[in-house]
Amino acid sequence: AAAQQRDSGGRAFPFPYTPYLIQEQFMAALYGALEAGRVGIFESPTGTGKSLSLICGALAWLRDFEQKKREEEARLLAVEESGQEGKECPSLAGPAHPESQGTAGEPDWVTAFVQKKEERDLVDRLKEEQIRRKKREDRLEKIRHNVQLKYVAKRKRAEEDETKRLLQLSKEVLSEGAGDALEQLDDNEEELILAEYESDEEKKVVSGLEEDDDDLEEEHVTKIYYCSRTHSQLSQFVREVQKSPFGKDTRLVSLGSRQNLCVNEEVRRLGALQLINDRCMEMQKNKHENEGKKRRVSRTICPFYSYEQMQFLRDEVLVEVKDIEQLVALGRETKACPYYGSRYAISAAQLVVLPYQMLLHEPTRNAAGIKLKDQVVIIDEAHNLIDTITCIYSAEVSGSQLCCAHSQLLQYMERYRKRLKAKNLMYIKQILYLLERFVAMLGGNVNQNPSCQAVSQTGTVLKSINDFLFQSQIDNINLFKVMQMLSSARLFGFVERYGSPASAVKSNKENQKLSGLQNFLLTLQQGAENDQVRTASPLMQIEGFLSALTNANQDGRVILNRQGTVGQSSLKFLLLNPAVHFAKVVEECRAVIIAGGTMQPVADFREQLLSCAGVDPARVVEFSCGHVIPPENILPIILCSGPSNQQLEFTYLTRDLPQMMDETGRILCNLCNVVPGGVVCFFPSYEYEKQVYAHWEKTGLLTRLAAKKKIFQEPKKANQVEQVLVEYAKCIKRCSQAGGQMTGALLLSVVGGKMSEGINFSDDLGRCVIMVGMPYPNIKSPELQEKMTWLDKKMPRATGQAPSRVLIENLCMKAVNQSIGRAIRHQKDFASILLLDHRYARPAVFNKLPQWIRERTQVKPAFGAAFAELRKFHRGKLDALFCGPGNGL
Repeated sequence: AAAQQRDSGGRAFPFPYTPYLIQEQFMAALYGALEAGRVGIFESPTGTGKSLSLICGALAWLRDFEQKKREEEARLLAVEESGQEGKECPSLAGPAHPESQGTAGEPDWVTAFVQKKEERDLVDRLKEEQIRRKKREDRLEKIRHNVQLKYVAKRKRAEEDETKRLLQLSKEVLSEGAGDALEQLDDNEEELILAEYESDEEKKVVSGLEEDDDDLEEEHVTKIYYCSRTHSQLSQFVREVQKSPFGKDTRLVSLGSRQNLCVNEEVRRLGALQLINDRCMEMQKNKHENEGKKRRVSRTICPFYSYEQMQFLRDEVLVEVKDIEQLVALGRETKACPYYGSRYAISAAQLVVLPYQMLLHEPTRNAAGIKLKDQVVIIDEAHNLIDTITCIYSAEVSGSQLCCAHSQLLQYMERYRKRLKAKNLMYIKQILYLLERFVAMLGGNVNQNPSCQAVSQTGTVLKSINDFLFQSQIDNINLFKVMQMLSSARLFGFVERYGSPASAVKSNKENQKLSGLQNFLLTLQQGAENDQVRTASPLMQIEGFLSALTNANQDGRVILNRQGTVGQSSLKFLLLNPAVHFAKVVEECRAVIIAGGTMQPVADFREQLLSCAGVDPARVVEFSCGHVIPPENILPIILCSGPSNQQLEFTYLTRDLPQMMDETGRILCNLCNVVPGGVVCFFPSYEYEKQVYAHWEKTGLLTRLAAKKKIFQEPKKANQVEQVLVEYAKCIKRCSQAGGQMTGALLLSVVGGKMSEGINFSDDLGRCVIMVGMPYPNIKSPELQEKMTWLDKKMPRATGQAPSRVLIENLCMKAVNQSIGRAIRHQKDFASILLLDHRYARPAVFNKLPQWIRERTQVKPAFGAAFAELRKFHRGKLDALFCGPGNGL
């Protein structure tokens, strides 16, 4: 049974079990931030029930908010019905004016008239909303309990399948020269066949719901948009909602990409996201072209893109909480597209779950029909939010793509020159000129093979946006107009026109003719690829690069990366100020919550993101809670020197020294003797891990290590990670059961690699996590140098340090905190954490560790004392594990 927990303010938080104290504190702080309309930075370590605390705290606020809103509406309507308009309505009438003159010198009778009109308009809107809300609730209740309706929908789908089968059979008969009488069968007769199988009662049920379709949308449904990084994390969150006390009553919809939601196997087999998107939109185009003709054509259409069936799917989504996998299964069952059907459910939903790339990218947000005005946004797993926004709005195009696009567009212009309008011909020539100038900036010529054109001056050059536009001689071209031309139906046909469900429904009424450029480009690609799966048009990448060039000059840089040939070279736009794109989110939303398991150091969020976005510091609230594990279950140690008293300082100058690699190996050999199960060791880079491994192999130290732990290395290829993790876990389990000399496994991983985020090394998989050195980023990178220069100019100096220096330390510590957070995944877990570098003890660095780790960290100047602590810790935990209560030992 749900426990009704109340905080000091008397607010109730339904919870599926008795919460920890830190969960109560988390929910209370979250509730307060949403109520006050704050921008919150919330940190709750993994294993503390962060997702459930977010759910119960946020939905408790939404429940109370909607209740207050309804009570206020009822009060206003009661006042209106009693004929006392303007009285006892301070929220409508506003503060009283003692003067006889109204606002801006208007007479009081004018002010009173305007006030009464506003009150009447508000009351009318409230009445309309109540009617829509009542219709929506009645409709969903009817769907929830009306078995007949579900039967009708299922039967109708079966009848449609049977009709299509009969039509296909009739075509086959016709092709053999028989069945001349069936030749007259057309779409109208197909509708008659359906009508014959449909009873009058069933018609009434279905038509009654169809009439209410327009009323399902409610103008002011307050929503919570919950975002996370991956689809698996979103599915896990939805399952938590299902288990929560709010699981039965919350209208939730999950959004995702076509790659995750498409149920058309022909399209799914394409694999690549861009190919899936292109094929989906192409099939939509075929459908609408077919509907505009009397006779059927042979072009393939998507059988799941049915407006009526997507309405049924929308209703099913709203009456019961479903994760992405359940949504896909429902789409297959109802033969409706989950990708578009889920979007129809947004307007009436209370909780919308989506990847945060979809919310943070404004064009994608608008295409999905997401409206943030006065809504709540919760961004989970937000530790890399700044990097995500930077990547979303950066753009890169290669020299080969520029030349390919120029060739295709030139062929199109030459072939259809006489049929093009003068205005369109002008824009095409402008695009061709842009492409020529871009290739020239890379040192090439569009009329030559890009892969064969040698670049005279190789290297990387950074330019401001204005300098790039001037030097490429395109500063006199209106890029907004060119982009409009690129993205319009005249160029990409169905890409923009059928990009959203709303436009797709209306397009049949518009019956607009499409241009032939997209089809022409496809014929060029098909001819070049010999029936291979086509790739996305390079014009789409170029459109993204042009869009990036419309940023303000101070917010980004253009990087000219000149390699051996023009084809290998590229143009890249680097966004320096992600706050400019995050500003609209925080401006429109009622409240924004940025949450994560490890958010330290939070200075980046406050300064680079929120402050630059214009957020008032008084609106920002921070909350960080401890961990649910007892203090004795974790042992973090900063180790300053190794067994031979070699000081541990893994700088770029010293880490390659043989004595440093030998010292690291000796530390690991000693640890593997006392740490049971799995040990995960993180190196700053793949190159350094490979170098150390080769050195150990050469000196024989690797053999000594392998005697105690089987050694695994993190692969560079993502498709090999799962197999390595499976073998790693099997080895640890086998060693724990068999006993003997080998006690587990050692996993050599890389900071920022595949295993430093999103992987759980719980229990025996991660009894010790080791961090070798401090993984500072490469400060010689031109991109990072430009970012550092920009910060030094824009940001104030804090604590006596230059902003660029703070950035470097923060990037390092964010990576460290993510890596060491792979262990300790639940309340009864235990592990040791070893930081191998004396620089971790510096106050500026030490204070950027997560609070729950920092409070328990010991600094050990000598290895002997550290080793004694580690041996005592792990032996004590093993004794408690095997000899504790309930073990029967």
